[in-house]
Amino acid sequence: MALKERLTEDMKSAMRAGDKERLATIRLALAAIKQREVDERTTLDDAQVLAVLEKMIKQRREAIPQFESGGRADLVAKETAEIAVLKGYMPAPLSDAEIDALIGEAIAATGAASIKDMGKVMAAVKPRAQGRAELGAVSARIKQKLS
Repeated sequence: MALKERLTEDMKSAMRAGDKERLATIRLALAAIKQREVDERTTLDDAQVLAVLEKMIKQRREAIPQFESGGRADLVAKETAEIAVLKGYMPAPLSDAEIDALIGEAIAATGAASIKDMGKVMAAVKPRAQGRAELGAVSARIKQKLS
């Protein structure tokens, strides 16, 4: 089942169960997906849907510290709950060993020797790590290995 279809089915089951928080989060996700489809005038595949969900998770992670500094514990809890729901649709995260193996393969494949080749390595790793690892952390690891 495609990810978008799974989201739609989960929305229906959340409606039936009366799970308002889950329902609201899934509706937000479907709205973001629909908006991107309208913007691009195309139907999104699973990889593109994952990218939308990953962006939503990132936005919520960035909002939490701001809400904490503003003393809004209610919004922190809401954002944390939304992250938990959205993470349920992401693929299993890569372990540290798997990330290191991906980076090693990419360095060997691109022939990277210095920090100047970081873009090539990142381009090789990104499609395989997208949605399964924090790309900022992957980038830092690549930089560490190349320096």
